[in-house]
Parts: sequence; C-alpha cells; structure tokens
Amino acid sequence: MMTRRGVLPLLAAPVLAATRKPNVIFILTDDQGYGDLSLNGNQHLQTPHIDSLAKDGVRFTHFHSAPVCSPTRSCLLTGRYNYRTGVVDTYLGRSMMHGDEVTLAEMLKPAGYKTGIFGKWHLGDNYPLRSIDQGFEDSLVLNGGGLVQPGDVPEAFSGVRPSYFDPVLSRNGKWEPQKGYCTDIYFREAMRFIDENQAKPFFCYIPTNAPHTPLEVAPELVAPFLKMALDDVTAKIYGMVKNIDDNVGLLLAHLKKRQLERDTIVVFMTDNGPQQKRFNAGLRGLKTTPYEGGVRVPFLMRWPGKIAPGTVVDRLAAHIDVAPTFLEMTGVKTKSKMDGRSLLPLLSAKKTEWKDREIFLQWHRGDEPRAFENSAVVTQRYKLVNGSELYDLETDPGESKDLAREQPERVTKLRAAYEVWFRDVSGTRGYAPPRIVFDGQSTVLLTRQDWRGPKATWTPEGLGHWEVKVESAGPYDVSLLFAPSAQSRELEASWLGKHTLKPGQKRLDLKGVSLPLGEARFECHPGLDYAWFRRAGS
Repeated sequence: MMTRRGVLPLLAAPVLAATRKPNVIFILTDDQGYGDLSLNGNQHLQTPHIDSLAKDGVRFTHFHSAPVCSPTRSCLLTGRYNYRTGVVDTYLGRSMMHGDEVTLAEMLKPAGYKTGIFGKWHLGDNYPLRSIDQGFEDSLVLNGGGLVQPGDVPEAFSGVRPSYFDPVLSRNGKWEPQKGYCTDIYFREAMRFIDENQAKPFFCYIPTNAPHTPLEVAPELVAPFLKMALDDVTAKIYGMVKNIDDNVGLLLAHLKKRQLERDTIVVFMTDNGPQQKRFNAGLRGLKTTPYEGGVRVPFLMRWPGKIAPGTVVDRLAAHIDVAPTFLEMTGVKTKSKMDGRSLLPLLSAKKTEWKDREIFLQWHRGDEPRAFENSAVVTQRYKLVNGSELYDLETDPGESKDLAREQPERVTKLRAAYEVWFRDVSGTRGYAPPRIVFDGQSTVLLTRQDWRGPKATWTPEGLGHWEVKVESAGPYDVSLLFAPSAQSRELEASWLGKHTLKPGQKRLDLKGVSLPLGEARFECHPGLDYAWFRRAGS
C-alpha cells in the first residue's frame, strides 16, 4: 500500500543524522477551518507563507482533530486522548488538564531543549495546571479560552480593557500589559525566544487565539475582503488569517536570517473546523460537530533536507500522533503511555505499510461524556458518526450518503471498537475535575471559565463553585468582583463570611485572610465574576 503521494521522492538522508537535535516550531491556530487556506482551494483568501510549508515539505490530507479546542490541545501535547487527561470540554471547569499529565515540553526539556509557549494555553490558569507548571520555561499566554472572554484578566485588576489590541497577558505567571495586536505579539515573542535560545535546541509552541471570536482585527486587513463582496464576518476572519500568514512569513524569514532553516522542523495545523459558515472545501459540518467539516484540519510540516518538497500524505492521522512524531524526530524517549503513533514512517524514502486503525473523536457539553454522543470513529476509508451513521470517506468525503443500512456488519464492528475505547479512556482516571491549588506562592484567579455546577454559566445570572485545595493557609489578600445591584444585599463566600453590599457596589477587598488547609469547594452568593487571591502584601 502506498502511504504517500508526491511528484518528488522523499530524501534518503537519515532523520537523526544531524549533529544537534532539531528545533521544533509548532503553530496552532484557533477555529481556522480546512478551507481557510489557498492551498485547499479558497478563491478569496491567499495564504502563501502557510502554503509554502506544504510546497517545501509535506501536507497531510486526512488529518483529524477533536471538534473543539481544549480537547485537541491536550491530545497534541500528551499524545493521549483527552478523556484520559481530564479535559472534556472548553469551559465551566472542564478544560483543565491534570497536572500529572506529561506534556511535550516536559518530555523535551530533560533532553536539553529550551521550551517556550506564546499564545493560547487553555488547559488551566492556576497552579498546578498552568503552562509554566507543565514544562514551559518561557511563557506568555492569555487566560482562559481567549481574550475578551470571562477568563481574561478583568480591567478592574489590570487597568486595561480586554482586547485583541494591547492585551494583558501572563508572562511566567505575572500579568503584563503588551503593545500591539495579539497575533503579532505571539510571533514577535517567539522570534525573541528563538534568538535567545538558538545555541541549543528549542521547542517553540505558538498557539494563536485568532481567528476565534470576537473578531477584532485592524480595518485595513478587512477592507480587501469587503471589496470582494464577502460578508462582514467572513471578511474579518480572512483578515485575521491573512495576519497569521504574514506572521508565518516573518517567522520563516527570521529562521533563514539566523541560518536555522535546516535545523528546524516547522509544523502548522488548526485546532478544529470553522465556527461560522464559509468555504470549507466541500466538507460537511462546522466546529463542534463530528463531521469532517468539524474535525478534518490542515497539517503541514517542513524540514529542509529531511522531507522532500511537495510531499502529500493521504494516510489517516490525528492530533494524538503529534507528540510521538516529534519525539521520534528529535530522538527523545519517554515513559509516558500514548495513544498516538509516530508519523515518521510516512516520511521515509521507502514505501511503508501503514496499518489501518480507528481514530476516536468526541465532544459534547457536560461534566462527563456519554457513549456515542457527538462522536466519530474514523478509519482510512470509513467513518461511523454518532454510532449510527456510516460514510465512505474515499468516495464521499462530503458525507452525503449514509451507508449504515447497506453495511450493518461494518457498523457493528465500528461500534464495538468504540465501546472498547470508551471504557478504556473513561477508566483511566474517571472524570473528577482537577483541583486549583492554593500553594501560597502563586496568584489564584477564580473565574467563570473554571467554575462548575448545574447553574454555572458565563452570564451574570450564573451560579457555580470552584474545586480547590489549600496547601498554604495564607494569609491572602482577596478581591471579589460581581455584578452590581440597585439594592443592598448580603454577600456570603466560603472562608470569607458575610458582608453587606451597598447599592451599585461591584467590588469587595479583604485583607489578611487565612484559609483552612485541605480540599474544599469555594462558593459565593450572589455569584461572582472573579475572585482574586494573592499573598498578603504582594
């Protein structure tokens, strides 16, 4: 079986023949669909710099992610299905990855790699779940799932209105105002990191929050697409993607200037399908769905001298394969049990047999997954959706004809494979959430992003709680933010007692609070927007 397509053969040079381990740059964009590249047939959007990674390297045409972002991110960084890691959703306390999961950064660092992340982490904002707790030495990240979302640093604490322009980001655990547009900042910081660490191998992770909503972007980037008679939403998204492409161009030029091209693996992919309807190369569905439009994503890789230009791989691959691939490329070993497999054999100069397998993709709202709900089992040719719909991706990539009645035996076989997988991943650790830890050293910011409970929402009417563990009693200075009321009312919070709020009051500051040690549930009535704990006097 041929495992790749391409005009040129792959170069025969041994992958690990270089005298130093290769650098790795991993670019991950947010809600950019399969069709949001000129490479995949978009007639309105030109992405020459991203496309060049395929032109100068390899592109995978049958690559899959989870239907939404946090699950994809945990799979990418661990090589494990997200249900093993604690990440089941994108918010309300369900997008925090257990601190004992081992990330790529933690695997590469002991092998001499410098590690940096610049952009969207979205796997936990507090100790021990932050990027700096999970192996990244140089970290400049946004809070929560995105800027201008409930997890973002509030203006009342930072003095800066949340925005994609001049945002406040967390630099190695400390909030720091930035200048410029968010995507420009991430790539600028990545190039600074490269300059400071070029003497050693480095792992540079650039996960942008663009082109995710809110669609904040410079008008001059939008104007050309409005002239094409595109709607305002699509024009803004394409402007944001154009900005990403420009930054990829700057990054590639920087590598060339620093003579790091041949020593550096550059990978580009997106975290899931598009959120809004627009060109998506004929694929069915959008983000959040298990159809191809929600889970098939671009995956491009360049490594000059090691991967032949213009290579195309059509074998089934997915997010869980990224970590084992990087590890084999860098020659780094790990004891971590992974669900993915290295894609390196597909880049061999020799013809390679690539055994077919099942890839499992699932997501839905809720604290725990339910069997078959919003799920897909994908093989090289066939795909089972929601346990009942069967599609032939080879002849029907748009998933227009359900073959379940014609091939009931195949449906039964794929259902059985799913059931084995579901029991396995659910049995790894169960679905009890990770706890936010008060360790006495780290600032703790409790937001609506991470609270839980049946009434928890992002709206002012929501009411939730946070699962925490106090390892240091304090004392702490505490600031609470909440929606103001026209009437006086009583506020009551765990550990903090009762306080009378005046009409219009929206902040309460308390000094020198001691907390009881041990596991606890932090609650407050009425519901909070934010609770900020920091060492007394800091």
